Amino acid sequence: MATENPTSSEYIKHHLQNLTFGYHPENGLSIAHGADEASAMGFWAIHLDTMFWSIALGCFFIWLFKKAADSVTAGVPGGLQNFVETIVEFVDTNVNDTFSGKSDVVAPLALTIFVWVFLMNLMDLVPIDFIPRATEEMGIPYMKIVPTTDINATLGMSISVFLLMIYFSIKVKGGGGFLKELTLQPFSSDNFVVQALLVPVNLLLEGISLLAKPVSLGLRLFGNMYAGELIFILIALLPFYAQWALSVPWAIFHILVITLQAFIFMMLTIVYMSMAHEHH
Repeated sequence: MATENPTSSEYIKHHLQNLTFGYHPENGLSIAHGADEASAMGFWAIHLDTMFWSIALGCFFIWLFKKAADSVTAGVPGGLQNFVETIVEFVDTNVNDTFSGKSDVVAPLALTIFVWVFLMNLMDLVPIDFIPRATEEMGIPYMKIVPTTDINATLGMSISVFLLMIYFSIKVKGGGGFLKELTLQPFSSDNFVVQALLVPVNLLLEGISLLAKPVSLGLRLFGNMYAGELIFILIALLPFYAQWALSVPWAIFHILVITLQAFIFMMLTIVYMSMAHEHH
C-alpha cells in the first residue's frame, strides 16, 4: 500500500477499491487514486482490473477446452480430456433435465457461464495480498483480481442473459405473443371490459417480475462473492497464527461457495431460457 503501516480501515478500503480509469473533472483521462476520484469519474469509468481478469480467464477457458478438443482420442483418454468431458456431461445433463425447448445456444451458453464464473470465483482463493503487492511495486495502485466481486461484472452478465431472454421470447412467441404474456396473466377474464381493466395490473406485476430476474441474478453472485472476499480481508488483519487457523478452513468452505454460485448462475440461466421458450 501507499502507506507502510496502514490502519485497518485503510487496508480494507485499499483492497476493496478497483483500478478505475475514466475522465476526472480536474485530471482528465486518468487512473483514480482513491474512492473519491473514482466516484468523480462517474458512470462511464472502467474498472481495468475487472476487465483484465475476466477477459484473461475467459481466454484461459477457451484455450483449455480447445486444447482438450484438439487432443481428444477414442482410446484411453488423458486427464484433461476426462476433466473436460466430465464438465460437459454435467452441464448437458442439467440442460436436458431443465430446458424444455429446442435450441442450439442454451447448452454452450450454460457451459460457458458455469466454467467462466467458476474461474472468476476461483481467484478468491489466491492470497489476498499476493498480487496487489506485486502490482503496487509496478506502480499500479489497486488490483482486485476477483471479477465477480465487482457488481458491474455480475450485472453485466445478468443483463446479457436478460437480453437473450427477451430475444428468444419474441423469436419463439412473436412480438404479439410476448406482449400477451405480459398483459393477459396472471389475472384474466372472459369479459372484455374486465380484461381491459386487468391489463395494467398484469403489466405491472409481470414487468416487475421480468426486471427482477437480471437484478436478482447479478446481485446474488456479487453479494456472496463480495462477502467471501471481505472475510478473507478481515482474516488478513489478524495475527499471523490466527490467519492460518482461520483462512485454511474458510478457504476449504469457500470452495463450496465458489462452485455453488457458478452452478446457481448457470441453472437460473437455463430456467430463464426455458421460460422464454414456453408457450402459455
